[in-house]
Amino acid sequence: MIHIRTEEEIKKIRLACKVAAHSLAEMKKKCFAGITTGQLDEIGEKAIIENGAVPIFKGYRGYKYATCISINNQVVHGIPGDTKIEDGDIVGLDVGVKLNGYCGDVAETVIVGRVGNRIKKLVKTAREALYSGIKQIKEGIRMGDLSAAIQKCAEKNGFSVVRDLFGHGIGEQLHEDPLIPNFGKAGEGAQLKAGMVFAIEPMLNEKGWKIALLDDGWTIVTDDGGYSAHFEHTIVVEKNGAEILSRS
Repeated sequence: MIHIRTEEEIKKIRLACKVAAHSLAEMKKKCFAGITTGQLDEIGEKAIIENGAVPIFKGYRGYKYATCISINNQVVHGIPGDTKIEDGDIVGLDVGVKLNGYCGDVAETVIVGRVGNRIKKLVKTAREALYSGIKQIKEGIRMGDLSAAIQKCAEKNGFSVVRDLFGHGIGEQLHEDPLIPNFGKAGEGAQLKAGMVFAIEPMLNEKGWKIALLDDGWTIVTDDGGYSAHFEHTIVVEKNGAEILSRS
């Protein structure tokens, strides 16, 4: 079931998204070589709580942290801890919150120090792929239209899109219907209607699209060791476009 949200519901999701975006921005300020992923997580959690929200990742299916922090070949769901960020890393910061009964979700990959041109291009393309998908959104299009736009942006730049992980609906719950693939064919899939709220999140890999799960049960990495970049925004479908609710 894909929900059509009322104006009051959208207002609440927008507020949750603003807290999520603010918390991610606070983490970005400190995302430099030498800080640990655990310290970054503490910064994110503090910002969430200070703004009256709850870190929705914490306790989700037994997860113990407020945020997910994924480095280099880690695609998503990296667990914060003692790992120190190093010069030359790319760091995926993923934040989800719940406020007044509604959720917000946002993610960004940050370049730390100096990286090679191909990795710079990977991060830049992942961001562009997100916005390529969002640009397609308006009432009446098919889900495949935005999925195909994301895939086209990735592949024309020489990268692959992860095919086993998806964007998702969001509202009272962090993950709701529908699943939103980052690949597909234009003209296929569910038809979008104004008031639908989605978390769009392309994950682009430097090499192949296949992934693997580490023994910790959470961290997802590229199967071939290539780097990966991840960007996410929560959006609401409008008649003639989409509003990005999680813009900082």
